[in-house]
Amino acid sequence: MAVDRTQRAFVDPLVLARLAAIPLSARRPMQGSVSGRHASPHRGASVEFAEYRKYVPGDDLRRLDWRAHGRTDRFYVKEYEADTNLRCCLVVDTSGSMGFKSGALSKFEVAQRIAAALGYLAVQQGDAVGLSCVADGVVQSLPTKRNPAHLKLVFDLLEQAEPTGPTQLVDTLHELAETIRQRALVIMISDFFVAPAELRECFEHFRFRKHDLAAFHLLDPQEIGFTFQRPMRFVDMEGGTSIFAEPNDIADRYRKALENYLTELKQATIETGVDYHRVLINEPFESSLMQFLIGRTKAGGVR
Repeated sequence: MAVDRTQRAFVDPLVLARLAAIPLSARRPMQGSVSGRHASPHRGASVEFAEYRKYVPGDDLRRLDWRAHGRTDRFYVKEYEADTNLRCCLVVDTSGSMGFKSGALSKFEVAQRIAAALGYLAVQQGDAVGLSCVADGVVQSLPTKRNPAHLKLVFDLLEQAEPTGPTQLVDTLHELAETIRQRALVIMISDFFVAPAELRECFEHFRFRKHDLAAFHLLDPQEIGFTFQRPMRFVDMEGGTSIFAEPNDIADRYRKALENYLTELKQATIETGVDYHRVLINEPFESSLMQFLIGRTKAGGVR
């Protein structure tokens, strides 16, 4: 397959080579444009048997099951699961908070790496990939295409995007749930600085539209540990406002609020069937991707 050979900071060929051994699979039936490896809601030609149905005039006689006729003296037609290609829609949060980092990489830089790897894997196996960069709306977007040359455009957009400005993630996700018209694997990569109750409504919207939804929740270890030791000025990276605080005075309340938020968000993803993965950005992102891919194989996931 022809791939983009331009050196990208967020593309690691060794990581891609290791991940390429595991297929990117859908958990829900997909509606594609060509034959592929993913289950379709329609009946068609495949090696995977689905069910028998009674013969009706006009059916292909080659699909008659003569053994069933011998047992029942009735004509039955074998139906199989139709296999189709996958539409993989990557949704990357480019709001200002994604620029935060306490170590080598920011949340956005990790998001670039995850999106690039998933886009590569989708195109490599003949599936279509698209990309939407979102902040206070859909900032930039590329439609889903399965042409390998399209991957370069996806990488270009990831490279050009910058984490800046406020977020309107809830409204944007509702918009995407409506504009992605055909069933797709929608992969959201964000820090999800939104009330879990509002995110639940977004997840339910995607579920109603029969999309297969996955979420990579990016968190900096400083956000989890809150290990600040001296009075600090905390600046809102999306709005510019700031507050001056003594960390020891607010640490317990912060950790309690964070625990409640993470618990509510996790519960919302479970109840809405979202394939949820929490990613600490100081840890190798390859591990999270490996877990995501393995969980979606026929052995480990739901087809």
